[in-house]
Amino acid sequence: MSVEDSGERPPVDQRMLLPVLLAVLALFLLVAFQTIGLFRDHDTLITVRASQETTVAEGTKLRQQLGAIAGQTAELANAGDPVAKDVVDEMRKQGFTLSSPAATPPAPAPAKQ
Repeated sequence: MSVEDSGERPPVDQRMLLPVLLAVLALFLLVAFQTIGLFRDHDTLITVRASQETTVAEGTKLRQQLGAIAGQTAELANAGDPVAKDVVDEMRKQGFTLSSPAATPPAPAPAKQ
């Protein structure tokens, strides 16, 4: 009669039980510490993003104001103002693209999550 026929459990190898339990515990602790670290990093990123929102809003506002001024300068240059033409020419040499304020679309708002 074998062990399988009698319904008894085979003997557990006690030598492997401790190393396996230690490995499982180590893996659990690793995952737990990584999770805690990720939550802390997430909170830090949220704080940094919140602190940058006012700066981004001010930058967007400044960009819109500069675009309006540049557009008005381009309109003056198109109307024949020699000083405005010089300004527009110098801005184009520096890589600025000028268009009239009517043709300038509003800047998109930053995406919020």
